[in-house]
Amino acid sequence: MSLKMDVDWKPLLLVPALALLALPLVGSPSTWLTLTVAGLAMGMIVFIIASGLTLVFGLMDVLNFGHGVFIALGAFVATSVLGAMGDWTQSQSILANLVAVLPAMVVAMLVAGAVGLAFERFIVRPVYGQHLKQILITMGGMIIGEELIKVIWGPAQIPLPLPEGLRGSWLWGDAAVEKYRVLAVVVGALVFGLLAWTLARTKIGLLIRAGVQDREMVESLGYRIRVLFVGIFVAGSALAGLGGVMWGLYQQNVIPQMGAQVNVLIFIVIIIGGLGSTTGALIGALLVGLMANYTGFVAPKVALFSNIALMVAILLWRPQGVYPVAGSR
Repeated sequence: MSLKMDVDWKPLLLVPALALLALPLVGSPSTWLTLTVAGLAMGMIVFIIASGLTLVFGLMDVLNFGHGVFIALGAFVATSVLGAMGDWTQSQSILANLVAVLPAMVVAMLVAGAVGLAFERFIVRPVYGQHLKQILITMGGMIIGEELIKVIWGPAQIPLPLPEGLRGSWLWGDAAVEKYRVLAVVVGALVFGLLAWTLARTKIGLLIRAGVQDREMVESLGYRIRVLFVGIFVAGSALAGLGGVMWGLYQQNVIPQMGAQVNVLIFIVIIIGGLGSTTGALIGALLVGLMANYTGFVAPKVALFSNIALMVAILLWRPQGVYPVAGSR
């Protein structure tokens, strides 16, 4: 795996540069701060969702177009868990609300990870190395998953309201910053830190990087790369489940098709970031979140294609994404 991400600072300036560029266009500093925090929160949620797919896509070379089903599954599991913890979610205490949200996140990750294990075994494994078949069969798997969600939870939209203590905003001067968006930024930062530490500082991360570079050599040393890559797929599915919880609370409702609806956004993020790059996915997600909020306020009609335009601009600068890990094999 390339060490470029440790020394190449130019992509790191894209997020603050976009924010500063938007300031004179927005005009009001307080409005700009509100839009910026909201964009960062949206970006962090998208990053949580996309981080699992960029690992699977970049490191395993698997085009999993069924990633959205794990997002929807995590969100629906959260509706059941939070629905059973009404006393905690209706409390005005943020601490009590977090006690309710945390189990919802954990259960959603466990369920999504378990389903991801079955998804890899029965759907993805037979088509390793066959990209066209991977696209077709994983999209079919997502459709089947959505229908199973309808069987369990029903086809109708289900509300997923924020816990009482996480509703509303904090006032910073004239700017209103929503409490939940701050929580989303914190959770996203924790996920990024854990992923970066695991890939860069642990033996598992070393084996993953070595397996990407030279699978045969690592297997000759007695390590079972296939088991390790299955673990990556399960971890990616679990992260999608966590992202589904965050996205569902962000939207405050869930539908079986919600995963498919954000699939395009996820692929834009990982293409901007570079396949397999966690840091690149973070930058791409933050850029997408900020761009969506700024253009939605300044020029709503432009917001319809702003993220596509952003991706095109990035690819004209760096055709393999801001941190092309997969391209460095």
